[in-house]
Amino acid sequence: MAGIFWMLVTGLSFVAVTALVKWMGPTMPPAQSAFLRYLLGLVFLLPMIRELRSATVTPRQWKLFGLRGFLHAFGVMLWFFAMTRIPIAEVTAMNYLAPVYVSIGAAIFLGERLAMRRIMAVIIALVGAAIILRPGFREVLPGHLAMLVAAVVFAGSYLLAKIMADEAKPTVVVAMLSLFVTVALAPFAAYHWVTPTWSDIGILFAVALFAQAGHYTMTLAFAAAPVTVTQPITFLQLVWATLLGLIVFDEAVDTYVILGGVLILASVTFITWREAVLKRGPITPTTPATKV
Repeated sequence: MAGIFWMLVTGLSFVAVTALVKWMGPTMPPAQSAFLRYLLGLVFLLPMIRELRSATVTPRQWKLFGLRGFLHAFGVMLWFFAMTRIPIAEVTAMNYLAPVYVSIGAAIFLGERLAMRRIMAVIIALVGAAIILRPGFREVLPGHLAMLVAAVVFAGSYLLAKIMADEAKPTVVVAMLSLFVTVALAPFAAYHWVTPTWSDIGILFAVALFAQAGHYTMTLAFAAAPVTVTQPITFLQLVWATLLGLIVFDEAVDTYVILGGVLILASVTFITWREAVLKRGPITPTTPATKV
């Protein structure tokens, strides 16, 4: 029950992130919004300074941290772009694809065995994505394409995190991501800089706060219950996002998006369950694990 409770709080925190970004709208370029979100979020690294100063980072690790930071920065820019251009429910549903891509990437780059059951789960997830997009039956907007690419990029970021987690402390991995993403976003933000209002800064600081809270409560959920228990709860994010889009942003409820999201999440849940059955370290992340 504690694990389910904390995962519910996690979902609400991440839905709050999407709602705030949606509320701010395209008032500034996506790269600048993402940069300010991470820059303001650096304040949460202050408790980690002592541990970071004592950490030993090899040249190889610096390269991997830098590569992950660049990948994640690109994904965050795409996510901010999509968030202001397509409905919240569609962004949320398509974000579920990232763990599926992680499963594919783990087979290609980490030597993970891709059994027939997992292949079928991946196919089902891709069918879910096709149902959401419905190419040929509706207009596929740039925001949809941005989310498709963002899911792939976030998957690459998670795979690198998986490698680094075996070599460095979790606090170091988290802090390095925030630092390198901020640095990677800086030139893109400066290229089309728009002077932010105090309201924009306040919203983006709240985004950083809710994102940090979501990652923290997700950790509490994992400590209190198995991932196979907490994973299905992430589906409620789609429900809340749909209701939020309907009530606050006057976005119509699309049953195809709900259906596609259910298929994708069912695939992710199955893959997660198989990892638990095989009693190995989880490779496929829960859905919020790759969020901004």
